[in-house]
Amino acid sequence: MSSQPRKVRAALREAPLHKRQKLMTAPLSPELRDKLGIRRLPVRKGDKVRIMRGNFAGQEGTVVKVNLRRVRIFVDGVTRKKLDGTPRFVPIHPSKVMIVSLDLKDERRKEIIERRAGRVEEEKETPQEVKESGQAG
Repeated sequence: MSSQPRKVRAALREAPLHKRQKLMTAPLSPELRDKLGIRRLPVRKGDKVRIMRGNFAGQEGTVVKVNLRRVRIFVDGVTRKKLDGTPRFVPIHPSKVMIVSLDLKDERRKEIIERRAGRVEEEKETPQEVKESGQAG
């Protein structure tokens, strides 16, 4: 990865969709963080989120649509009226929201959460075991 801003921006702009999915991550609420043992997850349609930044900060709603091409999400109730009066969803970057509740209808998502939570637990246990074995020897 380059440290030149133009190259970083170009890499983000030209990233394939499977890599853009990683850019769609948002932090979890403190309650979910304690419950699941992980800090962030990719936002999906059906998740309930709280907007943390911008004109709509503080509003909560369900994710209606996820746009990987633009790396934006659309939240129910976060709309702007066009000149002809029709409401349009306001695109929001996923880093500016916090996931309040997850849509766990998908079995693969449950597996991902369990796998990531297990990986975090292993990382927490490993340093202690190394310290104990170092003291004994």
